[in-house]
Amino acid sequence: MQKAIPYTAYIPASSGPPPPVVEGQGRPDGMPAAEEVTGGSGVGRAVAENAVMVVGRRGCCMCHVAKRLLLGLGVNPGVYEVDDAEEGVVIKELKGMIGTNGKDSDGSDGSDGQKLQFPAVFVGGRLFGGLEKVMATHISGELVPILREAGALWL
Repeated sequence: MQKAIPYTAYIPASSGPPPPVVEGQGRPDGMPAAEEVTGGSGVGRAVAENAVMVVGRRGCCMCHVAKRLLLGLGVNPGVYEVDDAEEGVVIKELKGMIGTNGKDSDGSDGSDGQKLQFPAVFVGGRLFGGLEKVMATHISGELVPILREAGALWL
């Protein structure tokens, strides 16, 4: 009889040492490497690599609702579930990504003045908002064009 393989429903914070990066060398398609964009660790790397990313506490029902809403629209979001032990580290890294004063690196306010809350939805590598903002933009009909612009939808 075969043994069952343990299943984890979350992306681990670190899956070993990152591959070596040659200074100044990006990916083959000309885009900068994820390590150059985010510092190369954990949630920042996952956000940089996915068009849509949902970051939430492990087992959070609101994270599940955000994921199901996006799946219903035809988007396959990445989900990063945070354990209680690493929550502080993840929040610090996410705040570092969006800037200390809530401004993105290009000076625009990606979070519309909101504080970081779980589940946090990132679209195109920028903080879009929490579940309330995702629901509000979906109801108003503005979510699908935003997802198309980020490359999460192409139809």
